[in-house]
Amino acid sequence: MRRSFLILIAVCFISLFSAASTYAAEGNSDNWLDETKLDSGLVGVSYDITKGSKLKVLIKKGNTTYTYDLNQSNKFEYFSLQSDNGTYNISVLQNTSGTKYKLLQSKDITLNLQDSSSAYVGSIQNINWNESELATKKAAELTKNKASDEEKVKAIYEFIISEIKYDSNLAKNVTSNYIPNIDNVFKAKKGICYDYSTLFAAMTRSVGIPTKLVMGTSEYVKEYHAWNNVYINGKWITIDTTVDAALSGKKAVTMNKDSSKYVAAKVY
Repeated sequence: MRRSFLILIAVCFISLFSAASTYAAEGNSDNWLDETKLDSGLVGVSYDITKGSKLKVLIKKGNTTYTYDLNQSNKFEYFSLQSDNGTYNISVLQNTSGTKYKLLQSKDITLNLQDSSSAYVGSIQNINWNESELATKKAAELTKNKASDEEKVKAIYEFIISEIKYDSNLAKNVTSNYIPNIDNVFKAKKGICYDYSTLFAAMTRSVGIPTKLVMGTSEYVKEYHAWNNVYINGKWITIDTTVDAALSGKKAVTMNKDSSKYVAAKVY
């Protein structure tokens, strides 16, 4: 993934946040916000997206802000509350012109998870999965007779690094709003680092294993990169299926990567 992808997100955020502070919220209905999955570290947002309109969701806790496009009209899309317990502000903004946005809705909610890893199991906008998909059915098949989480992760990891190839053409043309579709990646058997890490996260999450999708930089890759952190035996380990798929068959690879060689910018 190109480094310009991160820069574009940063620029958009600055414009959004500065604009949002100048507008008052429209309406008082809470129907736009679903808090029923807070015990899983998730919040849902739904809004009527009129033709030609562009909406953003901002999730802010302290100095950390995540910005998302709202893609589906009148249908809840779910997002992680990945900045630990505490108070979050959830906002919906509408583009008015250029980089200017107005605030439509805003609400503070409190997250109080007993186990912070539970925020990394559910289906969210950019790790969107359900049990009927080909990829998750394959995950169930691969892990059916595996006793431990480590064995399950290993089975999914080995499947991905042996079956999914890197898509150089997509890497050259990927857009800033690109979100992988896990079954499309599964069927095409190719993708960029974002596809690898999203597919891996969806498959491991679908068998109950907490998995983070992480974006940032790595000593193994020159460009902006995506990889996974997986919760096994009480600790988070770093797994990079993109790098290992490229090396598979050429040299020996180990599933557990040195986390000191990775710097996270965003975590989902």
